[in-house]
Amino acid sequence: MTFWLQLAASGFVIGALIGMTGVGAGSLTTPLLITGFGIHPALAIGTDLFFACVTKLAAGWRHNKLGHVDWRILWPMATGSLTGAIITLLSLRLLALPADVTAMMLRRILSVTLLVSAAAMTVRLTLDLLRPAHADEPDTSPVTPTIRPRLIATGFVLGVMVTLTSIGAGAVGVVALTALFPAMAAKRIVGTDIVHAIPLTLVAGVGHMTLGHVDTHVLLALLAGSIPGILLGSRMTLHLPDWALRGVLVAALIYAARLLWQK
Repeated sequence: MTFWLQLAASGFVIGALIGMTGVGAGSLTTPLLITGFGIHPALAIGTDLFFACVTKLAAGWRHNKLGHVDWRILWPMATGSLTGAIITLLSLRLLALPADVTAMMLRRILSVTLLVSAAAMTVRLTLDLLRPAHADEPDTSPVTPTIRPRLIATGFVLGVMVTLTSIGAGAVGVVALTALFPAMAAKRIVGTDIVHAIPLTLVAGVGHMTLGHVDTHVLLALLAGSIPGILLGSRMTLHLPDWALRGVLVAALIYAARLLWQK
């Protein structure tokens, strides 16, 4: 019973971070399951993908209702990311590496991806602090013929990264979109990125499930804690500065990367 209560409590903390920071906090779930609960990396990644999908559904629905999702950006990006996810899943199935080799490989990839995510969040925080006040005005940022292949390529890289590690759809995706559309309002970038992550994490999660990499009991325990955590975290954003929250999250990601590399 203590194990499941600890999982639910962990889900609550992670949910609160997701609610407070918007994106990126889900990167803590996989390393926590591996280093804190001793779950095999492949199982932790598959479970976290479903966890990320469910937690982003409500946020994505809300952003879409508010008009914060640019579907012209999302479609080419999703084309690349879903292709990358499917190719990666097929490669994992064909390789069929031994469990211990897979665990070591995934821990190393996770460590590097966490550091990339931490760097991406730092860049995003810097860009937000430097963004002029008028930059939050709505901006459609049309997808030109030059931008479209970049979106597909960006999506493909994210698809591979997220399928292998369950990390990157949030922090890395937001920074990539900010670089491609620097004039776009932050809320539209975040909304588009969150909705893009839903089908990506779902496809990757289903693929991992077919490989036997999803623990439904762990998933349900995490969700039981994360849902009230997200609601609380969303309210706390009214009282806490965003830069402080993201700074704490960056430090947590770096610490998690260090633990995974040493484990």
